Amino acid sequence: MADARSQTPIPGKEIERILAERGWTHDDLAEVVGKQRPHVSRLISGKGTITPEWAVLLSGALGNTPEYWHRLEGDRQLSLILPVATDVEKRAHLVNIAPVREMIRRGWIAQTSTREELEAQLRGFFDVESLDVDPPVAADFRKANPDAPLDRQQRAWVARARQLAAAHPVCQFDRARIPDMVAKLRRLAAYPRECLDVCEVLRLYGIRFVVVEPLEKCRIDGAAFWLEDSPAVALSMRYGRMDMFWFTLMHEVAHIIHNDWGSVDTDLAGKDQLPSRLKSQTERRADEAAASMLIPPQEMADFIKLYSPLYSKTRIIQFAHRIKIHPSIIVGQLQHRGELGWDGGRGLLTDVRQYIIDSALTDGWGKSISPGIIE
Repeated sequence: MADARSQTPIPGKEIERILAERGWTHDDLAEVVGKQRPHVSRLISGKGTITPEWAVLLSGALGNTPEYWHRLEGDRQLSLILPVATDVEKRAHLVNIAPVREMIRRGWIAQTSTREELEAQLRGFFDVESLDVDPPVAADFRKANPDAPLDRQQRAWVARARQLAAAHPVCQFDRARIPDMVAKLRRLAAYPRECLDVCEVLRLYGIRFVVVEPLEKCRIDGAAFWLEDSPAVALSMRYGRMDMFWFTLMHEVAHIIHNDWGSVDTDLAGKDQLPSRLKSQTERRADEAAASMLIPPQEMADFIKLYSPLYSKTRIIQFAHRIKIHPSIIVGQLQHRGELGWDGGRGLLTDVRQYIIDSALTDGWGKSISPGIIE
């Protein structure tokens, strides 16, 4: 269907048509409306504007209402800016797809001067041929809440994590060696500084490990996915606590163990974590596996049965020493189970973010990586 505006007469041509019908010249119209001839000619040529005064004068001289002449001028003005409006609409589509400004600030894409250049940048970033629809981050990605689609920040974060992971060389992945890898990771969970070795252990067992600082208002904790023949784990480290780091890492490792093709995990720990009943079966399975890899379920059950609800600092530390794990991880599991409030056990919590970003391939916290990291 044609745009109604395309069928509306151009003001100058409409004036010329009526003048021709009447056999009038520009001088005749100037005489009737009391204006000089150059003013009339300028109006008819489109260089002048039909103001409310002119609308009234034209109505009296040529017929039709003042509103008619004023509407013609409005349609003419709109037609002049329609190309600009179309470009703005296309830019809006791009900003709906990705947080463009923040991606530029983070160095993920370059500053551009035109919408076409921006679109080309985003196509390259997401590795897609078209942005007519939201770019997929990977096939069959699973989330803790499967009913909530990835938002633009999460989508960009995952795409950046995949870029970094693709540039991270690792040894050959062998599924048969996973139990040995999990055992080595578990031994590192006893002391904060041991987190420095996490990246190397994962690399030796063929798992790419990267850290990407979350974008503003980006609720994401981690993701697990596959690149060619090797799996990858990406963490956001938006919570730097040791218990949250280890639970999130082991949760993503569990996805790899269970051969989940791809997952994006949000709100795995902390006050805002999604209740288990709302999670998919895949995510509940990863939660249970992560907790079990860190603390044997029967050991945790016995400790709770023996001391609930009086979890003193001394008892938690003694339990931690016995099972050779850091006390903060015990606190984290007690909080997750509702045995401790979110303010409980604060004196035992430790931050390990700096250890992680110092040892892993990291984008964020002052560490910048070129947009062209992969060729």
